Amino acid sequence: MTDFTPFQSLLGGALIGLSAVLLMTLHGRIAGMTGILTGVIPPASADWKWRAAFLAGAIGAPLLIRLAGKDIEFTVPVPTLALVVGGFLVGVGVHFGGGCPSGHGICGIARLSPRSFVAVATFMATAFVTVFVARHVIGG
Repeated sequence: MTDFTPFQSLLGGALIGLSAVLLMTLHGRIAGMTGILTGVIPPASADWKWRAAFLAGAIGAPLLIRLAGKDIEFTVPVPTLALVVGGFLVGVGVHFGGGCPSGHGICGIARLSPRSFVAVATFMATAFVTVFVARHVIGG
């Protein structure tokens, strides 16, 4: 069962869009999480400081919400092995797709990049097929 949260989703999407616009405006960089993370892993990029700040914000914001006393409810309906395999497959896709879903989906489409339109269409089609197979063929 998936809960529909229109207000939280709208606010989250607006904040993600704002951060992407600010990053592009202030640093001329695309807000792709994989590229940002890669730049802080040794050997770190020369511009690692803004990357570390961006990642700290992405990790720190939920922690601040928890410290403010708000519960963040989430469930992981699959075994840990499935998460590890899924993460590996996403990493392979990021490598061969020339970027991650956040970079292509948020920034690439906003810049009208044809490569990003193809990448996002591929991500979405794969997600639709995966959900269909998991829920209706395998029976998850």
